[in-house]
Amino acid sequence: MTETTADRIPVSQRIDSRVANPRRAKMQPTNWAIKGELFLNCSCTVFCPCVVSLGAHPPTEGHCHAWMAIAIDEGHFEGEDLSGLNVGLLVDIPGRMAEGNWKVAAYVDDRSSQKAYNGLLKIFSGQAGGTTGLFTMLVSEIIGAEREKVEIVRDGTKRGIYIGRKIQGEIEMMKGADPDHPVMVSNSKYWMGPDIIAATGVKSKVRDYGRVWDFGGKSAEICPIDWKGPKP
Repeated sequence: MTETTADRIPVSQRIDSRVANPRRAKMQPTNWAIKGELFLNCSCTVFCPCVVSLGAHPPTEGHCHAWMAIAIDEGHFEGEDLSGLNVGLLVDIPGRMAEGNWKVAAYVDDRSSQKAYNGLLKIFSGQAGGTTGLFTMLVSEIIGAEREKVEIVRDGTKRGIYIGRKIQGEIEMMKGADPDHPVMVSNSKYWMGPDIIAATGVKSKVRDYGRVWDFGGKSAEICPIDWKGPKP
């Protein structure tokens, strides 16, 4: 019998994928909250048009390939502390962001407890509702979910995420006329948050799930986040 790619994925990961796939699970709103920072690097050649068009404008290359890094400064999921944990995402979008059909792989901090791990998968699949609830409509497939060492570095104008050899991403804020104030979009209705800092990929590569991407010199952004579930 020929072994498929799915067969080579550990059973625990395949179960995680089925549980987290929004096509198989309905939204189950719950009590959660995350404060921290999200930053990303994508395949657009100029600053991401999704920010100001709210996902309606096509990416500059017709598709969006990206990694996202989430540094949780403080947060919880149903009482379980999430503070200090990191999450990485591999995101493959075939067209306009708002049209959905996203394929996503999640890398959850290997320091997380089992409840925190499960909670973060529910948050980032949209199952937990609230700020990320729209993912149940946008994400068509969770191609993988696994525990990994997710290292995030935030140093002045620079940001970095390192997940073994799978994702090694470094970005830097764009310099503005005032060197102490980065170029940014403020007061937007973007789902991530209202204030988006423009950045550029410096040394940024993805090598996982059959994707081989290089975002050096491409669009990047940094966003303070304050997300929460629908219940008080």
